[in-house]
Amino acid sequence: MKDEILKSYEILKKGGVILYPTDTVWGIGCDATNAKAIDRIYGIKKRSSDKSFIILLDLPEKLYQYVDDIPEIAYDFINNITTPLTIVYPKAKNLPKNLVADNGSIAIRIVRDEFCSKLVSMMNKPLVSTSANFSGEPTPMIFSKIRKEIIDQVDYAVKLNRTRLKAVKSSTVIKFNLKGEYEIVRS
Repeated sequence: MKDEILKSYEILKKGGVILYPTDTVWGIGCDATNAKAIDRIYGIKKRSSDKSFIILLDLPEKLYQYVDDIPEIAYDFINNITTPLTIVYPKAKNLPKNLVADNGSIAIRIVRDEFCSKLVSMMNKPLVSTSANFSGEPTPMIFSKIRKEIIDQVDYAVKLNRTRLKAVKSSTVIKFNLKGEYEIVRS
């Protein structure tokens, strides 16, 4: 695993794009502070730039670097929900405009997967995470279901967990508004 983390890190710090296993499904990712790499992912996915991506962080303490106001209850969700959880926060900061939604929000998951967590920790930056498919197509659950056209467009495809099914669905999504109220968008 250590070699795969190092290879991925080297690609990401040069502005590259990787294909990697997450705590949910296979993802396409890049350094979430690199606007050019983010644009490249939009192109790979054939996705409209008005649909933002989520980012992965390794520790809840890092949320303050990328979110202006974090409701206390968000930490309760993070600490008590054991399945993968993505939270949409209303006021993103310190991130490229092409990553943040038009309304200023950003979706963040504190990742518990060992590979992802160690990679994000090594980068000391958030990692973009979007499913490894063309926009509107089914999400591949294992590496062999990822289209060759996608694999050919990334700089590196991680050689871990290619046959392991981690989840049968994407993460739960909770969205906060500016008042600190929340709604469950996807369970």
